[in-house]
Amino acid sequence: MKQPSVIPGFGLTLGFTLAYFSLIVFIPMIALGIRSAGLGFDGFWKAATDPRVLGALRVSFVTALIAAGVNVIFGTLIAWVLVRYRFPGRRIFDAVVDLPFALPTAVAGIALTAIYAPNGIVGQWFPFRIAYTPIGIVIAMIFIGLPFVVRTIQPILEEVSREVEEASATLGASRFQTITRVILPSLTPAILTGFALAFARGVGEYGSVIFIAGNIPFVSEIAPLLIYIRLQEFNYVGATVIAAVMLIISFAMLFFINLIQAWSRKRFGYGN
Repeated sequence: MKQPSVIPGFGLTLGFTLAYFSLIVFIPMIALGIRSAGLGFDGFWKAATDPRVLGALRVSFVTALIAAGVNVIFGTLIAWVLVRYRFPGRRIFDAVVDLPFALPTAVAGIALTAIYAPNGIVGQWFPFRIAYTPIGIVIAMIFIGLPFVVRTIQPILEEVSREVEEASATLGASRFQTITRVILPSLTPAILTGFALAFARGVGEYGSVIFIAGNIPFVSEIAPLLIYIRLQEFNYVGATVIAAVMLIISFAMLFFINLIQAWSRKRFGYGN
């Protein structure tokens, strides 16, 4: 006897989901792969290993990694403050965290450039340049990636009972031991997820970066900008190759992060 579906209309909704996923994600990825494969291995390798392409990829991925690492540290601290403390203006501060979600990226880029330019409000006080350098790129990526870390860790932290911390203190653990052996292990999957989201967002960021980057080849030129330049040159194959390389590297890094997440869930027993 056929068992009734738990969700009414499951077949229809599943079909719609698969069709939507195929149109938005799967088919474009296949088209990207087919277009790149048209060059052949030698042509693809030559285009992918072009010095300017390698320089742009290095800038994009290195700055995104640094920004995601910074966001993990400060995003965890911000989530901790928002969850564990009550203070005047907390709700406003909590809402401001989501500002990069709502703010157009071009507006964010212009604002950051105005602040950190050599004659900007903040930039003028530094003995070195911030805007128009990789440092500026990192700052822009930190700005747009921070909410991903905070909003990923915050709900998990709210579920961590204070009774566990009190029990740890009762058993003689120091505050540092409680944080490193009780709290952080429970947050590890969320921290890794936030890192992956912030990293992926940074790698693909364009609008907020191009204004503050300076866009100097081999110094501060990001891969998404180089894709745009190739398109402006009507070099569609070259743009496709860069996109394909970014896709492959991003998938590899996210796959590795997912393996770490799976290990942490199995090791600490969270998220199962």
